[in-house]
Amino acid sequence: MIAIALLVALHGYVVVRLIPALDWPVAGDAVVLAVLLLSCIAMPLSMTTRSMAAQWAQRAAWLGFTLMGWFSSLLVLTLLRDVLLLSGSWLMDDPMALTRISAQAVLALTLLATSIGLLNARRRAAVIEVEVSLADLPPALQGFSIAQISDVHVGQTIRRSYVAAIVEAVNQLQPDVIAITGDLVDGSVQQLGPHVAPLAGLQSRHGTYFVTGNHEYYSGAVAWVVELRRLGLRVLLNEHVVLEHQGAKLVLAGVTDYGAHHFNPAQRSDPEAALRGAPPDAGARILLAHQPRSAVAAAAAGFDLQLSGHTHGGQFWPWNLFVRFQQPYTAGLARLEQMWVYTSRGTGYWGPPKRLGAPSEITRIRLVREGISRCLSN
Repeated sequence: MIAIALLVALHGYVVVRLIPALDWPVAGDAVVLAVLLLSCIAMPLSMTTRSMAAQWAQRAAWLGFTLMGWFSSLLVLTLLRDVLLLSGSWLMDDPMALTRISAQAVLALTLLATSIGLLNARRRAAVIEVEVSLADLPPALQGFSIAQISDVHVGQTIRRSYVAAIVEAVNQLQPDVIAITGDLVDGSVQQLGPHVAPLAGLQSRHGTYFVTGNHEYYSGAVAWVVELRRLGLRVLLNEHVVLEHQGAKLVLAGVTDYGAHHFNPAQRSDPEAALRGAPPDAGARILLAHQPRSAVAAAAAGFDLQLSGHTHGGQFWPWNLFVRFQQPYTAGLARLEQMWVYTSRGTGYWGPPKRLGAPSEITRIRLVREGISRCLSN
């Protein structure tokens, strides 16, 4: 009730600040008011359709989540407009003109941002090439490649065809190993099993590995672990595997989500346990961990590289500016002591089908012996 009251208040603020200033005919004001009313109703409704498989529920989710992205930009731009009016209207010869033009500009920019964001979110993720230089990497592991996908969020608006396109793109990379770093689903196995099924077609030299994200725990993590194993994925729960590659050993480990213990105390995330018993002569030690903030414990445990997701790179402006207050890394390649951390911006999206300033990605990581670690966009 508090959230709904806040939502109504925010919509009321936009109505009061924008509609009188538009100086449009009554019919124009009525259209804007109707869309705002629909937004106020559809946004909370969309959050209740996750457990429903009916076609109307999916359409309601599409409408509500799209309007959520639209209203987010509208609210932020309205606030910025008020700051502009407070700071600059006294400099204008015609303050009323600034009031009218700025209100109209807010609506135009909101529509533009929502349209571009929708196109960015729904296109297949671009491939990002990342080279990571590891000290003492054996020659046999030079060029070893990992295809990483993360934060697909299969649910009411991301379905089977979206997942199948990702699988096709990953297979074209012909990676040595595939890593899925959590937040694959937003719903139960019963609801989404058919839409996740294309993942069984992922192909790589050493297989596909998965670690849980926080959304798996919202969606029934135990059942999803069973289902993903049935599809042929190897789920790493605070454990590791040793991959033999051209005579060299590579340790690939995975931990449960950073907050898994809130749902299941037995699944507390533990990078040290994930590496325990690994061969000391391994040429590289790589950890899959959904949240970047696992990095401190991972570095202390002795990993060379951590692959994470969770942040979506902020997904769309201006929320990308706030991710850093919750996670140590927002996107891209970073260094923590002797360990590299790569944070994916995600391969899908959560909630609003909108990406602006934080494009989705499929990441191909290559291990190299020399040179500067870098990111390249295809």
